[in-house]
Amino acid sequence: MQGNQPIGDNRRGKAARRAARRAAAPVAVTVAAAMMLAACGGAKKNTDGGGDGGTLVVDTSFSLKTADPGRTFEPTGIMVTRPVYDTLLTFANGDVTKPVPQLAASYEAAPDAKTFTFPLRPEAKFSDGSPVTAKDVVFSFNRVKNLKGNPAFLLDGVTATAKDEHTVVLTTAAADPALPFRIATPALGVVNSKTVAAHGGSDAAGADQGDKAEQFLNTDSQGSGPYKITKYDVSSEVILTRNDNYWGSKPKYAKVVVRNVPANTQQLNVLSGESQISLDMSPDQAVKVKGQAQVLQQPTPTTAFLFSNDNPATSPTTSNKDFQEAVRYGLDYKSLLDVAGAGSAQAAGIVPSFFTGALDPSKVIVRDVPRAKAALARAGLNNPSVDLYYASDVTINGINFGDLGARVQANLKEVGITVNLKPAPTQTALDSYRNGSEAMGLWWWQADYPDASDYLAFTPGELVGLRAGWKADANAEVTGLAQRAKVATTDAERVALYKQMQEAMNKTGPFIPLLQPAQVIAANNSVKNLHYNPIWYIDVDQLG
Repeated sequence: MQGNQPIGDNRRGKAARRAARRAAAPVAVTVAAAMMLAACGGAKKNTDGGGDGGTLVVDTSFSLKTADPGRTFEPTGIMVTRPVYDTLLTFANGDVTKPVPQLAASYEAAPDAKTFTFPLRPEAKFSDGSPVTAKDVVFSFNRVKNLKGNPAFLLDGVTATAKDEHTVVLTTAAADPALPFRIATPALGVVNSKTVAAHGGSDAAGADQGDKAEQFLNTDSQGSGPYKITKYDVSSEVILTRNDNYWGSKPKYAKVVVRNVPANTQQLNVLSGESQISLDMSPDQAVKVKGQAQVLQQPTPTTAFLFSNDNPATSPTTSNKDFQEAVRYGLDYKSLLDVAGAGSAQAAGIVPSFFTGALDPSKVIVRDVPRAKAALARAGLNNPSVDLYYASDVTINGINFGDLGARVQANLKEVGITVNLKPAPTQTALDSYRNGSEAMGLWWWQADYPDASDYLAFTPGELVGLRAGWKADANAEVTGLAQRAKVATTDAERVALYKQMQEAMNKTGPFIPLLQPAQVIAANNSVKNLHYNPIWYIDVDQLG
C-alpha cells in the first residue's frame, strides 16, 4: 500500500463487498499529477521543530477517499486515521509479527481460537472526554460489517458482544488465529458511538444504505487517539491537531500536516525544510538526499509476481509443469532487482519477508539456466511463444512494469522461450486478469493485513489461484497445507505450515514470486524515533 502508486492486486479499492468478498476485484486508483500544493514553489519554510508544540509536515502522493474509519482502506487514509482512532490492538515500532494492546489492556485467545476476550483500559476516553466502553467497540465493529465497504471482510464470521461495560468478546464460528492481526488494522478504529449515531451513523443491517455519518466524520473526528482531524481535503491536505483529552502519552508535535505533493517535489521540500518527511521518493532520488537527510529504504509488503496459467484450456503451453519449471529457473532474479532499485528484495515466497510465516531469505529461487533448458526440453515444446500481460500505466514504488516485463522477456529468451509483451491500460489488463484469460501475467499483491493468512488467496480454487487457472483440485498437497494453516492455533504450527505451503507452491505452483519493491522514507534530521510500518508507513504520534 505504498503511497505514490495505484492500489493493486489486493482486496482494497473495491467499489463494494459482494456476498462473498473473494468475488470482488481490485480497482486501480491513479493520482493525477495536477493534484499538488503550493509547496511546489513559494511555500513558507516550515521552521517548527519537534518538541512540545511544533508542526510536522509530511509529503505524500494521496490515495485518499474518506475520513470515516468504517469506510477507509486506502493507503493515505490508513496512515492518517491510525493516530485518530485507537484500535483494540496495534503494532509497535514497525514490528508487525506481534499485535500488542492499545485500547485493550490485554487480550486472551481461547485454545480453540474461536473466542477472544479484550478487557478495555478504564482510562481510555474519546476526544470529547467521554469514556470508551465495550458498547462503542461493538457499535464500531457492527457498523464496519454492515456498511459493507472495503474493510468489511476483516470481520467476516466475527461476532462482537459486550460482556460488560469494559469487556469485549469476539467469537468466530471456525478457528480464526489471524483475528488479532486483522483487528489491528486502522479501519477497525473505535468511534464514539453516541455521537456518531446522533449524526446519522448506524450499526444495523442496512447501514450500507442508511448510515449518513460519513460527511460528519469528514469534518469532525470521533476517536480516542492522540490526534483529531481538523481539516480533511482529499485533493490537498489533511491536518491533525493534538487531542488534549488523550488518555495516553502526549505526542510531541501539536500539529501534523499531511500534504498531497508529487514525488519530485517531495525531494526538494525535505532538503529545503519545507517539509520534514517524504514518503514517495524513488530509490534513485534517495541517493541524492542521503547525507543531507535520514533515509529509510527497505522492502515493502507488496509482492510482485509472475504467473504461468495452469489451465490447459487457456494455454496448453503455460499449463505444462515442465514449462513452468523452465520459467521459474530461467529468470535472473538479480537482474529484476536491478530494475526495482536499492532497498528492494527478492521474494522467497508469496508471503512478505517480515510477516510471520514468511520463508527464510535463504529459500529464494536461484537462476539455473541448464535446469531451465532441461525442463523446457522435457516439456516437448519447440521454441514456445507466449503472451505476457501487465498494466502499462502504473508504477509500484518507482517500478515501471513495462521495464520489469522487458527484463523477464530478455531472461526467458536466453532459455528458449519467446515472450510477447502485451501491455494494456490498467482496467483492460485487470479484466483479463480477473477472468483468468491471461496465459502469463505480471502482477502484484499488496497486503490487506500483516499475516500469512492473507495469502491463502493464492492457493488452488481461491481468488488469485483461479486467476492463474489453478483450480480447487489442482494440488492436494498445497490445499491440505493451506486448510491446516488457516485453523492452526499455535504460532509454531502456523509458521511451519505456511512455510511448507509456500515451499510446495514454489515447486509445482503456477506462481513465481519475484520481488518486494523498496519503500523510501526520507526525513529531516530533526525528526526523531523514525520507524517504517509496513501497514501505515509511520507512527506520527511517536515522532519527536
